[in-house]
Amino acid sequence: MTLAERDRKVVWHPYTQMKNALPAIGITHAAGPYLYAEHGKRYIDAVSSWWVNIHGHSHPYIAEKVSAQLKSLEHVIFAGFTHEPAVELAERLLPLLPGQQDKVFYSDNGSTAVEVALKMCIQFWGNAGKPRRKILAFRNAYHGDTFGAMSVSGRSIFTDAFAPYLFDVEFIDLPTADNIAALKAHITSLGEELACFIFEPLVLGSGGMLMYQAALLDELLECCRQQEVLLIADEVMTGFGRTGRSFATGYLDQAPDIFCLSKGLTGGTMPLGITTCTDRIYEAFFSDDKLKTLYHGHSFTANPIACTAALASLDLFVEPETQLNLYRISRQHAAFAAKLSGHTRLRDIRQTGTILALEWETGLDTSYLSGLRDRLYTWFLERGILMRPLGNIIYLMPPYIIADEDLAYIYTQIEQALAEI
Repeated sequence: MTLAERDRKVVWHPYTQMKNALPAIGITHAAGPYLYAEHGKRYIDAVSSWWVNIHGHSHPYIAEKVSAQLKSLEHVIFAGFTHEPAVELAERLLPLLPGQQDKVFYSDNGSTAVEVALKMCIQFWGNAGKPRRKILAFRNAYHGDTFGAMSVSGRSIFTDAFAPYLFDVEFIDLPTADNIAALKAHITSLGEELACFIFEPLVLGSGGMLMYQAALLDELLECCRQQEVLLIADEVMTGFGRTGRSFATGYLDQAPDIFCLSKGLTGGTMPLGITTCTDRIYEAFFSDDKLKTLYHGHSFTANPIACTAALASLDLFVEPETQLNLYRISRQHAAFAAKLSGHTRLRDIRQTGTILALEWETGLDTSYLSGLRDRLYTWFLERGILMRPLGNIIYLMPPYIIADEDLAYIYTQIEQALAEI
């Protein structure tokens, strides 16, 4: 049997209605921006396999470092023990983050990084003896699929089945020139009720690649600061170059209290989540009172193999060639967006750094469940391009090593899709 046939018998895939799903495509190997299927076809991974493979697939440098680490220490409990990869990663990562971040808390993925951040903020106020109960978030946000992360995400088909179990959150719209004064007034009115504000800086990913201005976000964050609201930057998707800078918060004047990181952290090689915080947050838990401990952990916290992959990815990320690639891709996306400006089949074109989103004008259902989404997905697959449309929105978030020729091919196929679909 093929991989697809064997898979169908035993595997349940994410975000997939298994009854009518197309057979899963069996991938036998990958290299650079390409995925190679068992039936012989090659696909350009235009979305970096859910935004994680920033350096491309099977990068030999990361593989070499991981292989060496496997021969010395594959895992050790991280309660009461430590190891070189975890310490070095924290030492190297903290200075790269905007503002002053002082401590790293390790977990397993983006959702758990968010869970840790929320628990830090809620317990921070409890430990201080002045509990704050409310959390502020954007209405169309997505922060993950665990229950805390779902609670601070916009209500959607992804959360509907669990609505009765999600805690209440104060949702606000993305800031615009027209609503910024009202948003700030609302935050001020909530005042000391707010524990924290969690936000995806500049780009709301799964919410539709919705983009907004750094200056307006700065105004919201400054208003939160005036109310002593803790600030959580969810850079799980936007971190490590996606917006054109190392971190999206690098465009801001206001620095977060907490960062959530994952996805590109290990270059797509291993699962790893990180929540960083300032000393102010950490000191609220530093106590002789054991009830003030942050009681959170995972079996694979700070796994040495994952930390080693992250260190190798960081080596590649800070190289001048990678920074030039960020600029190259961003520039070509901008030129293509300008070329399509005013296209009658497009409702909107959005671009921030290496992220380019095109919103189809349909006049019909534009939700994630729309038929257009499946048509677009299949259409590009048939032409050797992996995309995962968000309803009527297609987006590009390629590995940074993608060649100009591959970008040009993708752009050409997008133009063809606009003419045919």
